Amino acid sequence: MGSESPAKFFVNSGLVSNRTDIYNILRPIIKQTVHYRYLRSEAVISHGTGWVERIVIDSPDVSTFFTPLSICVNVDSFEHLEFETRPDQLLVYTLVQGDERVVIEYVPASDPGDPGAIQQAFKFEPTDYVQMELGGFDPGERSTGDGGGTPAGH
Repeated sequence: MGSESPAKFFVNSGLVSNRTDIYNILRPIIKQTVHYRYLRSEAVISHGTGWVERIVIDSPDVSTFFTPLSICVNVDSFEHLEFETRPDQLLVYTLVQGDERVVIEYVPASDPGDPGAIQQAFKFEPTDYVQMELGGFDPGERSTGDGGGTPAGH
């Protein structure tokens, strides 16, 4: 038998410090809407709901940021990740760096009673919209301001 220790084993919760494991645990929230809370010494500094655009690893030039429009998590910004499974079988992720924490919770799309949920089905009402066609100009055309193009020189 080898003297190497076996890989760590997690079931539904754990504290993960290996960067590759952190990345793999966070991957399911890519392209998902999440609630986030930023805490410093247990005081809530900021919170919101946003869309996870990217999760990166081995990219020291990429910052971690949380905004309602876009979230980018760089695994290298944090010491470790704590995760636990909620009773509804969704995960709560806590990214830790010193006394600062970012708690991330997935927002299920099927919970219409949650006022924080921003995912909704798009409802098309034809009376509320105008169809427009946008096209590029041919090299020999210029705009006249009337919505059409007039050949250059005319």
